[in-house]
Amino acid sequence: MEVSTILIVDDEENLRHMLSVVLTKEGFTCTTAADGEEALALLQKQRSDIVLCDINMPKLGGMDFLRELETRGIETTVIMITAYGSVENAISAMQAGAYDYINKPFRPDEVLLTIRKAQERERLRRENRLLRRRLNEEYDFARIVTKDDKLSTLFRVAQKVANFKSTVLITGESGTGKELFARAIHNASTRRDKPFVAVNCGAIPETLIESELFGHEKGAFTDAHRMRKGLFEEADGGTLLLDEISELPLSMQVKLLRVLQEEEIRRIGGDRAMKVDVRIIAASMKRPGDLVKEGKFREDLYYRLNVVNLHIPPLRERRGDIPLLARFFIERFNDTMGVGVRAITPEALALMEAYHWPGNVRELENTIERAIVLSDGPIITIDSLPAKITEYQADRPQADLSEDNLSIKKGVYRLEYDLISRALRATGGNRTAAARLLEISHRALLYKIKEYRIEE
Repeated sequence: MEVSTILIVDDEENLRHMLSVVLTKEGFTCTTAADGEEALALLQKQRSDIVLCDINMPKLGGMDFLRELETRGIETTVIMITAYGSVENAISAMQAGAYDYINKPFRPDEVLLTIRKAQERERLRRENRLLRRRLNEEYDFARIVTKDDKLSTLFRVAQKVANFKSTVLITGESGTGKELFARAIHNASTRRDKPFVAVNCGAIPETLIESELFGHEKGAFTDAHRMRKGLFEEADGGTLLLDEISELPLSMQVKLLRVLQEEEIRRIGGDRAMKVDVRIIAASMKRPGDLVKEGKFREDLYYRLNVVNLHIPPLRERRGDIPLLARFFIERFNDTMGVGVRAITPEALALMEAYHWPGNVRELENTIERAIVLSDGPIITIDSLPAKITEYQADRPQADLSEDNLSIKKGVYRLEYDLISRALRATGGNRTAAARLLEISHRALLYKIKEYRIEE
């Protein structure tokens, strides 16, 4: 058990001495004060982990002492000492910010037990603060690595909108960092100390999505054995990320629109509406605007969500970020895996910059981790890269559309390759839907995918 500093505040000198002796034997560092004013003066000079404070004292009593702690912004764990039977005073003290109380007369083991509990609470609070700080650092705009002008512009827009409640729609391919953007917006806002809740709308069965979002009352349906809060309630005061919003069933789109308009929810089986203060960020691989034209997404909901639109470009459109991101991931894995990789050979980096990265930044991160694991030394070489990267140049069309190239055959070859790749990405790999976008038959698409060796 870690050593804690304890301040004992009581106008009875014998009690102060007795507690000081008992607690010092247990390994605590103790100081004493005869009243609240003296205690405040000591705390202004040096912090104490725990304060044992009597409620009834001259000059400045226990309740006034608690109020002064809050006024002066002094953070410490206070355990009140009360006269036997003064339960009302003890409850009032805990409402004012005290952690716990001990009734006089007390045994030394009672005091020790209460202090041990307070120590554990304080340890958990410190760990929570540390984890929160690390999380905030992890999901900070400063941690997003880029030198791309488009992405830098998105950062500035996202930072401007962070402190407003305006709904944000983030679009982009899988692995581009949509959730990272959403978390960065949350952490840059005044809501950073409130919950950030993320839900994948496409991963929840249609029959369960309403209960998941809005909660249910006990007995609302067959398996509702107890009341359950929904994600909107869990995110109250904070941010709710509706990932893959384009997968939300039309029936739920109507209910979501009503919640966004009225800012209140009703649990399934509930008889009253509850106000919620939630900032909505929606994300999607598909462009909801295109789905509106197809009748698969409500137009009114689309405009409600699309107040601020951030479209994150794929990694292949910002290849200058690949060396920066590779270095960033090497440094991260050096820390987490305890390795000492220093660099990537120019040949390996050239292959990585030429690769099309269908999985975007997430795929690059996984590739670097794999390369570090397989590397025989402090330098990542071609041998550490997966075959899909080292063989990519041989597998893709090599035609170009420069002025020197006058071959229609080669030009059409490259054009078809790029259009098919874009259609597959736009439809999330759905070949039937991609064929419709390309205005060719499904059979013709399968033939060309095989002919051009297109990775989906």
